[in-house]
Amino acid sequence: MIHRIWNGIRIGTRTVRQLLSTRINRILAWLAGVELGRGSLFYGRTTFFRSSSGGIRIGHSCTFKSAARSNFIGVNRPCMFTAHGTGQIRVGDRCGFSGTVIGAFSLVELGDRVRCGANTLITDGDWHGSDSRSGDPRPVKIGNDVWLGVNVTVLKGVTIGDGTVIGAGSVVTKDIPANCVAAGNPCRVIAQRGGASEQSGAASGATSGVELGANSSSDGEKTDASTP
Repeated sequence: MIHRIWNGIRIGTRTVRQLLSTRINRILAWLAGVELGRGSLFYGRTTFFRSSSGGIRIGHSCTFKSAARSNFIGVNRPCMFTAHGTGQIRVGDRCGFSGTVIGAFSLVELGDRVRCGANTLITDGDWHGSDSRSGDPRPVKIGNDVWLGVNVTVLKGVTIGDGTVIGAGSVVTKDIPANCVAAGNPCRVIAQRGGASEQSGAASGATSGVELGANSSSDGEKTDASTP
């Protein structure tokens, strides 16, 4: 009985924090000039920065987990989405992020139902434009239903095809085709995914995973929408 009462208090407190975080983050996103779709949820404060010539556009029903305990696998930093110079960030619908950093100097584009595991990094530039050793930014494009595992880094010029899974800790430096499993540093394809039925099931799983970010699991906890 005591455990049930305590669990109810804990879940209720978490829900209130999430509602407050969502309200505050939506205001901050609007002040930063971010185009934020309907139904997005926030846990903790997400950082949005957009230069006067840059742009950030987020689709509908996305989930952002920035608080340290908002994801049971551990979030080491808040989500940070920054568009520098003329950089553009474009995110599709029903995507999930846990401590994800996206930095755009040119273009970073994510499709629908992309799941970014804890502490992932996606960037199209070298971050030191004044250094002669730095190259020009190159666009990053990530397709629909892609899963990025914990601590994945996606570097400039990379395209990842639809339905691909990137293993935890990978550093993606070159294009990865659709419907495969890839891992390593540097990241390489290690397996192909199955036929149309399996791919359809994976897409459905990605969608339901994002939905779980807004709903309770069987033990009453909020589940993570962004960890493969």
